[in-house]
Amino acid sequence: MPKFAYAAIDASGATVEGFEKADTLGDVRAALIAKNLYPVKIEEKRGSLQFELTQEKVKKKELMHFTRQLAVFVKAGIPITEALDIIGDEASDVALRRTIVAMTEDLRNGGTLSDAAKKHPEAFPTYYMGILQSAELTGKLDETLENLAGYLERELETRSKVVGALSYPMVVMVLAVVTVAVLAGYVLPQFKPLFEELDADLPLPTRMLLGVATLFSDMIYIPLTFFAAVAGVGYWLFRTDSGKAPKDKLLLKIPIIKGIIEYAVLERFCRILGAMVKAGVPLPEGLKTTTDSVDNIVFQEALLNAQEIMLEGGGFARPLADTGLFPGAAKQMFKVGEETGTLDEQLEVASIYFDRELESRIKKFTTMFEPIMIVFVGVIVGFVAMALVSAMYGVLGNTKDQI
Repeated sequence: MPKFAYAAIDASGATVEGFEKADTLGDVRAALIAKNLYPVKIEEKRGSLQFELTQEKVKKKELMHFTRQLAVFVKAGIPITEALDIIGDEASDVALRRTIVAMTEDLRNGGTLSDAAKKHPEAFPTYYMGILQSAELTGKLDETLENLAGYLERELETRSKVVGALSYPMVVMVLAVVTVAVLAGYVLPQFKPLFEELDADLPLPTRMLLGVATLFSDMIYIPLTFFAAVAGVGYWLFRTDSGKAPKDKLLLKIPIIKGIIEYAVLERFCRILGAMVKAGVPLPEGLKTTTDSVDNIVFQEALLNAQEIMLEGGGFARPLADTGLFPGAAKQMFKVGEETGTLDEQLEVASIYFDRELESRIKKFTTMFEPIMIVFVGVIVGFVAMALVSAMYGVLGNTKDQI
């Protein structure tokens, strides 16, 4: 059970400090009130090992729920510190609960919500803090929080679509590799002594499979080295900063994957920039923050060049069109939005367009890839079966000849 340190005021006005064990921060608060103590500060105490293990980012789903709940409380006129106390008491995510407690303390010390959020980059993306700061200046905090929650929800849906599209072929590919490994590493070696004893003239497919079986039995270090190298390259590409640029460029060269990644990035770009413009963030600042949030190095470099041209007086629509990243329909939307002063609306329309195109491309990808993978696995299994059957026929034929 977690242990909490608290500072409270008793009935005589004296400060009382101590520790309380409870499941949640809300339970601690209730226990203190039951003792006629008014809680001033409550924070969870952790050992050094636990501290290291729990320093993690707040999940996007938890952030989305937090933003939506805060929007409801602000719209209802409840003070932000009280709203944060209520949300923090009920938060199930440890990282989010700690963030909320720290933010509440900052607000009680005279800080603003955006300033308190800036101290927790593990919970709030850069664009989130920028939009929040503008909302405080314009007085539209409840509306902006609701829009942010909607954006986070759509981002989660988009990510789920992409992950769902890529996970199926990866699972099928892994199953195909495991099937070949089991057949070549275990099943076929059981027949190898029989073939050698009968001195049968084996067909080419069987000899090929026996060669693979030899790799997995007598020379196991070769496939192990290969798989270790593949795992190392994969880790370098997807888990290190130095591998990010090669990985991003490589993915954009794969024909089908390229379309999915492009439209996912463009949908995110338009959605974030539209939300920031709508919240009153200056366009140059909004474009910079949005560019930083794009997670593909190829797009980042192109957008940075467009940003420099924009700051030099090149406008908004033309520099983005010159990047070659946006389709014709989006270029026209940007141009209309810039000329009519409705850029936030046009960006929202563009994000909806990209979202629909992304969904269409994902469906096309899964529809096309499923039969390809089925045929691929079928060819592998059929090849193994043919090699074994033809080998048995060869053995029987050789036996008949000897008789």
